[in-house]
Amino acid sequence: MSTLKLKDGTEIYYKDWGTGQPIVFHHGWPLSSDDWDAQMMFFLKEGYRVIAHDRRGHGRSTQTAEGNDMDTYAADVAELAQALDLKDAIHIGHSTGGGEVIRYVAKHGEGRVAKAVLISAVTPIMVQNENNPDGVPLAVFDGIREGVATKRPQFFHDFTDAFYGYNREGVEAQQGVKNNWWRQGMMGGIKAHYDCIKAFSETDFTEDLKSVDVPVLVLHGEDDQIVPFETTGVRAAKLLKNGKLISYPGFPHGMPTTEAATINKDLLAFIKA
Repeated sequence: MSTLKLKDGTEIYYKDWGTGQPIVFHHGWPLSSDDWDAQMMFFLKEGYRVIAHDRRGHGRSTQTAEGNDMDTYAADVAELAQALDLKDAIHIGHSTGGGEVIRYVAKHGEGRVAKAVLISAVTPIMVQNENNPDGVPLAVFDGIREGVATKRPQFFHDFTDAFYGYNREGVEAQQGVKNNWWRQGMMGGIKAHYDCIKAFSETDFTEDLKSVDVPVLVLHGEDDQIVPFETTGVRAAKLLKNGKLISYPGFPHGMPTTEAATINKDLLAFIKA
């Protein structure tokens, strides 16, 4: 196992395969670097250096009780990028990982980042408030918190249906995909998962999006039941100086897994452009 010990003592697990221009993958909640299997294999074969880490509190990294917030997540990535001497890197984030990417690029990425990608991302902000009246009500996130705190195994099992759109008519659920999501989720720490709900739902990335100069691709499924497309993907793309939006009718939140062939093709085209 490859691990990096951060300044605060947290150990971050990561994968680092291949050579060439580095692509760094940032996973969603409550998963791990394993959620990028389809992309890691694809881009490795395309000649890139592929890197993916388990966020603190997730997967095989330290089950942290503190520091489970977006500023710390981004700072952790900065330490990893420095330790691996990553330059001219493409950072790709899914869901919560999209927030991590844009905060890292905005605060720490100068001189190291070539491009960024936000997939089904929580940017610019998810929760409903006076500045975001069309956002998701806080009560929804309180429900997620209760599910994680009191019945995490069953809650994670049930969450996969909406995540992958398996609750839609005519969509055949893949039990292996559901099991793999549950496996990844249960590897992480419950306290970190609980804290991360606030991080992904209430962090405002508006200024991060506005400040980033590098090209940013925004990919979002129009049938995303977890991170609503109109209030996140559409708005994020408009805030970017150098952004491009691609949306997919009918695609679910977990489209990097269920629609990997399409997503990988569009990622490769953006990276090579």
